[in-house]
Amino acid sequence: MARLSEHDGKRLLAQHGMAVPRGLVARSAAEAERAAATLGCPVVVKIQAWTTGRAALGGVAFASSPAEAATHARRMLELTVGQFPVESVLIEEKIDIARELFVSLAVDDRDRAPVLLFSPVGGSGVEERAASTSRIRCNVGTGPDEAALTAAARTAEGVAAPQIVAALRAVFDVAKASEARSVEINPLTVTRDGRIVAADCRVTIDDYAVFRHPELGIEIAREFDHPPTALERVAYAVEQADHRGTFYFAQLATAAPAGSRGLIGFHGAGGGGSMMAMDAITAEGFTVADFTDTSGNPSSAKVYRAARIILSQPGLVGYFGSGSGVASQEQFWSAYGLAKAFWELQLDIPAVVRLGGNTEDRAVEILTSASRDLSSTVEGYRKTDAPAFIARRFAELVTATNGRTWKPRGRRVPAYVGAASSLSMPIKGATVWIDAACWNDARAIVIANSSGLVRDGDGRPAFTLPAAELAGKDSEFIACEVECRRAGIGALFVDLQVPNLAEAH
Repeated sequence: MARLSEHDGKRLLAQHGMAVPRGLVARSAAEAERAAATLGCPVVVKIQAWTTGRAALGGVAFASSPAEAATHARRMLELTVGQFPVESVLIEEKIDIARELFVSLAVDDRDRAPVLLFSPVGGSGVEERAASTSRIRCNVGTGPDEAALTAAARTAEGVAAPQIVAALRAVFDVAKASEARSVEINPLTVTRDGRIVAADCRVTIDDYAVFRHPELGIEIAREFDHPPTALERVAYAVEQADHRGTFYFAQLATAAPAGSRGLIGFHGAGGGGSMMAMDAITAEGFTVADFTDTSGNPSSAKVYRAARIILSQPGLVGYFGSGSGVASQEQFWSAYGLAKAFWELQLDIPAVVRLGGNTEDRAVEILTSASRDLSSTVEGYRKTDAPAFIARRFAELVTATNGRTWKPRGRRVPAYVGAASSLSMPIKGATVWIDAACWNDARAIVIANSSGLVRDGDGRPAFTLPAAELAGKDSEFIACEVECRRAGIGALFVDLQVPNLAEAH
């Protein structure tokens, strides 16, 4: 589920009539100081990280002046949560709290309905207070029953029931309007002057509803345990631009912990098999930098872009790929995409890739032969090669490199790309370049592998279809490029774009 930041969640609550603290997001100590000065009152400084127990991490502090807020923000912006740095803090007015309550709404799959939970005691440990928690089943159309809301509100002795009822109904309204899977406010506070204010909140939106709510500003319609990283944003844009197969990318670690044998780029194909492969490689003592999945018969271009994104992570000791082993997708298309990426980036760390499934023999032969001139070892394996076996082989190859780590770099591009003498054709997200000077040598290979897209026209290459019909044929042209290279002929190159990748390094 896609998650809203605390600040955005509170803004949504405020739009539905719930009181929230005034607050501003800051990404530097200077911004924090200006925010505190703008609010003009004592403030609380909170890290914006998707985790519970922020106070225990040193991520919540009170400040009585803008200078003090800046000091706290400076320290917090040097923190990491899990493997990821804190990128922003929320500067909010300090609330004069008299009491803490708890409220949440979630879609209960067992009840097949939204369910409101209300506890007259907020804060940590709400799970242990189940006996005193009210559970209110909601009608999707009309919301919670008024009598049930009133009964729940009366469990908070000393607090005006109508105010609590209004807050509970606002939570339902927020969830319905935004198609949220869950809304949690903990604590829902009662101030000393009798107001009810949402001091903290967590809102998750159904991934499949995100496109209907551009006003929420959700960048990625997936649930992560951290705000999206730059590479995750790039990867999500790739997936949205190319729906041939699936592509999922999530960063898991940016550095290997003490005792690890190193950080690896992980590239799976199929969820269950990928998880099994991750278990095998972690059992060998490696730390997985990312979880990547390209399955469902992805295009060569999608696999290529996935490899480029994986190899934008510094410090990798190797590239490990392994999926289900019984995938119905044609594995040679993936092999072409990997081979192109490895050649362009001049891979110098070991790569072990299990290409089990349809056409696996052809796929392994393409990947290994196309990578033979690289300074690193690239090995392909079949479905009969168990993940544990290839993980052990990967470990042997990494050991043989004596600690070499990957440094992201620019692409290798042939000299004829951009030359006036070359033939070019724009396709979706790329440009195909053919070196006319090498056409006689490459003609048979290109024609044989282009699926009829290229022909010989009086001794020069010619495209057989208009540009509009060639636009989505990147896989066929990548096949031509790699097959030419396997034959020792650099005659065709597909200049594929990965938008914003350079900025994400």
